[in-house]
Amino acid sequence: MNPKVSIIMGSTSDLPVMKKAADFLNEMEIPFEINALSAHRTPSQVEEFAKNAEGRGIQAIIAAAGMAAHLPGVIASMVKIPVIGVPINASLDGLDALLAIVQMPPGIPVATVGINGAQNAGILAAQILAAGNPEIGQKLADFKAGLKNKIVKANEDLKGVEYKYKTN
Repeated sequence: MNPKVSIIMGSTSDLPVMKKAADFLNEMEIPFEINALSAHRTPSQVEEFAKNAEGRGIQAIIAAAGMAAHLPGVIASMVKIPVIGVPINASLDGLDALLAIVQMPPGIPVATVGINGAQNAGILAAQILAAGNPEIGQKLADFKAGLKNKIVKANEDLKGVEYKYKTN
């Protein structure tokens, strides 16, 4: 089994957040890998990873980083495949990381999800793969139908909540 998605984080301290992306990809039965690479502490390993990713069959990269958050952009500068940035709340409520990832120069796009939004990163990676894989597309459709059903049920459950002045 070869990975189709690569989850990269600047430090293993990001794993509690990034676990949500891994859990989603695992649920969708999409092969993935997880690595810790730092744009600042292991730049040569980041470069080696990026330059070899496409040749290894990686179709999307989820890159998480906090504070200066250079990892997603550095990787995006070296690949043709989509990079999804996950800003990590490591300081300044994650706003520093969000702004660092989303403000990429022209020609180096990084799709960016919300602060600590690893599950959405996993979903976006699956959507990217679904463009060429109807089986993944169906799994995503089923997942989204499940989201709808949860809200429909929640709305039904609200009918049983009573307040003196509630009218529905």
